Amino acid sequence: MSAIDNTPVNKNFLSPLGFKFLIKKAPYVNFFAQQVNIPSITLQSPEPNNPFVRTPIPGEHLTFGELKVTFKVDEDLKNYLEVQNWIKGLGKPENFAQYDALEEQPKWTGDGIYSDISVVILSSTKMANFEATFVDAFPIFLSDLVFNTVDENVNYISASATFKYTYYTITNI
Repeated sequence: MSAIDNTPVNKNFLSPLGFKFLIKKAPYVNFFAQQVNIPSITLQSPEPNNPFVRTPIPGEHLTFGELKVTFKVDEDLKNYLEVQNWIKGLGKPENFAQYDALEEQPKWTGDGIYSDISVVILSSTKMANFEATFVDAFPIFLSDLVFNTVDENVNYISASATFKYTYYTITNI
């Protein structure tokens, strides 16, 4: 695209249907993922005092939003329990051994305290186009399971999980 002709080469819009969610520690969540977000990024902007107008300057620290995924729950609860066991191990509600079991795992396996998460963004032709990689992610929230006999149709149960992470990058594949 030149300065004279600002017509984009690719005129296709990004589809909300084109993604793959990948987390090594929770393969059943991967398969049943229904919705995921690419979180926000905020750069704090201090405004130093001066005798005239406060002039904002770029800050030094980024704040990353939370990564949230919604998934259908399988009838064996495998995907729900993957996240629940991970978050319980971090919170050690019964004993310290729950956390120790996570800590013992080598980091490169993705089975320890942290696990990298990838969201692959697909093009309009369903080919991998970009990959968002969330480094050292861990769960901080797992939703409840709601059972309901009032619905006339079968609405299968969904759950959501929220993750914190160190940072994320988006790279072209």
